[in-house]
Amino acid sequence: MKAAPVSPRSNTGRERGVVTKQDKSSETLSPEQLTELLRLIKGADTVELKLSVADENRRSAVTALGMDPLDAEVRQVVFFDTPDLVLDRHGVVVRARRVQRKADDSVVKLRPVVPENLAPRLKQGDVRDVLAGRRPIRRLFTKAQRALFTVHGPDGVGLDDLTCLGPINVLKLKFSPRGLERRLVAELWNYPDGSRILELSTKCTPGDAFQAAAELRAFLGGRGVDLAGSQMTKTRTALELFSRELLTTAEAK
Repeated sequence: MKAAPVSPRSNTGRERGVVTKQDKSSETLSPEQLTELLRLIKGADTVELKLSVADENRRSAVTALGMDPLDAEVRQVVFFDTPDLVLDRHGVVVRARRVQRKADDSVVKLRPVVPENLAPRLKQGDVRDVLAGRRPIRRLFTKAQRALFTVHGPDGVGLDDLTCLGPINVLKLKFSPRGLERRLVAELWNYPDGSRILELSTKCTPGDAFQAAAELRAFLGGRGVDLAGSQMTKTRTALELFSRELLTTAEAK
């Protein structure tokens, strides 16, 4: 994969991680980007490398990597924000998730954040009740998560003031493709407007990050997976899609 800008994030309830995505605009990191990346990696428990595959190349990538969709786990994801995405502008992501045959979970993320600054916990909640309006949004989150939101969220906006943006149906597949000594994760996000994002990712230790990126780039490129397509983030696409729908509906009234 191409060198990527740093995308640090806090993820309440999981290990401290640094995420990098392929960037079409540059083949190499600038000295400033490299310095920042090394600083963040040093404070992280894991590094996650991500690549989104253009929808027109999705089927060929699935075939080339030997993915079986029948092995995938079914998920539903919902985000919470205001219709005009005020949380997003403050670098706060509030998300809940339903997972097939597993407990629901929720998370509050800050983007960007220095990984070593936060180590919060996961909260299990009933996402269906929130989507149906039978339970307030705040009940999905722990006391620590609510405190994090209060500190970093916009003034005057509480969790119960937010709007549900979703759900989005997701298929998640963990697999080990032949010829790669590394486990991959594929997520296919199916948005309500019919658009889709297929994201491939793998996690590694900070010390293994650059070697892992080189190995993955060589492996995917050798199997015909397009590494030069424009990169679309799952969260950004979801937020903008639902925001447009809500604002359009409000204007029509």
